[in-house]
Formats: sequence, structure tokens, C-alpha cells
Amino acid sequence: MKVAELARAGGVTAETVRHYTRQGLITAQRDPGNNYQRFDQQALTRIKFISQARLLGFSLADIRQILEQADHQDSPCPLVRDLLQQHLPKVRERIRELEALAGRMESALDSWQEMPNGVPDGNSVCCLIEGLPREAITKTSPTEHLHGRTS
Repeated sequence: MKVAELARAGGVTAETVRHYTRQGLITAQRDPGNNYQRFDQQALTRIKFISQARLLGFSLADIRQILEQADHQDSPCPLVRDLLQQHLPKVRERIRELEALAGRMESALDSWQEMPNGVPDGNSVCCLIEGLPREAITKTSPTEHLHGRTS
């Protein structure tokens, strides 16, 4: 299969196929007649596996580890369990951070409901944002509004 054919069969973009190839997650052979990359069924199997693993939140680095174990005929299942156990608390924390952000956004929208639009005057950019009490933005951390998350 050529890049576009593999992409179509795997439900990804051609650029994704090229990226996974550069990352060493899938391999191709060169067609001696035209020097095009040719992918086999194993590449398609891996593309589908990578897509499924990405849906579970695995990073490409995680996936590389999993594939390396499988390539050495070692069961990657214990590694997969360990990685998910490590990632799950981080995901739950990120959900809490996003819920807090959503709450701040809703609160801001509520407080802006009756406020008039302002025009920048050299001392102000947007009166809506600048008019919010700092405590309303930084409920959990003074740097949260800068990074979109708590430290």
C-alpha cells in the first residue's frame, strides 16, 4: 500500500502515516521501481492499534514502548496496565482543573451579562476581563490564569 492507501484504510491522514513512519512506529519498504514507500498489512495493523491506543490517552512515547515489547515477543499487557494506572490520576486532576475553569468562565459570563461593551482607550484593552476581581480568576492558584491549569 502507498501512503494514501494506508491512511485511507487506517482512518488517518497521510501526514499521520508519514509522522508515524518518521517516529519509527510503522515501517515501509521502498519500491525499487519508483522509490515510493510501500506499507504492508502489519503497518495497517499498527495504524489501527495506534489509533485505538490514542483514544485511551496513550502518548506516542507510551505506544513506542508497547510496540517495542510486542516486537520482542513480550506481552505488553502489564506495561499497558501500569501506564494507564499512572495516567488516570493525571487525567482526573485535569478534569478537575477544567471543571474549575468552566466554573470561572460561567461566572464571568454571568457577571458580564449586563455590562456594556467598552472601547480600548490606551489604559484598557477589554473592560470585561480587566473588570473581573482577580480573586474570581485565581481561585486556586495565582498562576492558573497564566497557564490554564494549577501548578
